Amino acid sequence: MLILVIDTCLGACQAALAGGGRVLAGASEPMQRGHQERLAPMTAEVLAEAGAAPADIARIAVTIGPGSFTGLRVGLAFAKGLRFATVAELAGIGTLQALAGSGGPRAAGVIDARRGQVYLQAFEAGRAVMAPDVLPLPIAAARLAELGGGFDVVGPGASLLADFVGSDRIVERAAPSLAVLVALAAKAEPAADLRPLYLRAPDARPMAS
Repeated sequence: MLILVIDTCLGACQAALAGGGRVLAGASEPMQRGHQERLAPMTAEVLAEAGAAPADIARIAVTIGPGSFTGLRVGLAFAKGLRFATVAELAGIGTLQALAGSGGPRAAGVIDARRGQVYLQAFEAGRAVMAPDVLPLPIAAARLAELGGGFDVVGPGASLLADFVGSDRIVERAAPSLAVLVALAAKAEPAADLRPLYLRAPDARPMAS
């Protein structure tokens, strides 16, 4: 089964094609903006490198957040559009779980949520031990301590917790690794529909008339 993985939630545009439990082709480009313009060409390049066509894709897995409001909508919209064109099954991957996959057996995904807060979710042996949440820094640190501590803290917000968990536990990553995304994509449950995981409302507000 060929699996296409898409990630546009954080500071990179990423696509990979996997089969037989390994990455056949992949691309990752750091960017804060421009995912919408780059994602389709990148996907075509990855398919071409692997010698595959869109019709060969059996599953499309996409990160669903939390992350950049614009970025995750870009990835979801593209994945859903491609699904209708290929009749592939669709599956979602939590961004925090994907980040935590680059840590040890006890790891937490952390994303800077601004305003002195982080998006946080902790895992033990790949199993979630808390729901994804948005928390002030001291409360996020206290939550990890309540869960027994000893977590590797992974993600673009990891360094914000260095004073609380120790710098030796910090793993700064701008985006999840393709290898982890592919592994999670193979195990993800197919979904009839996917919705973005928003843990708080966007900063933008409509102007008063």
